[in-house]
Amino acid sequence: MKVSELREMNADDVKNKLEELHEESFNLRFQHVSGQLTSPIRLRQVRRDIAKVHTVLKEHVLGVRALAGGE
Repeated sequence: MKVSELREMNADDVKNKLEELHEESFNLRFQHVSGQLTSPIRLRQVRRDIAKVHTVLKEHVLGVRALAGGE
């Protein structure tokens, strides 16, 4: 996921995406512990995507950059 894609979303969509990523992260960690994870790289990708979403949300809160939807 690219940061530019996140900045084109409105705040609610970004928050929904964050929830989806947290859920996916939980499922991947569970699969990893149980030995069923087929792609360990996906864990890293999801963790980085979560960090990107948090960065975009923080920029929005601090007023550094506005998200689409014009809040």
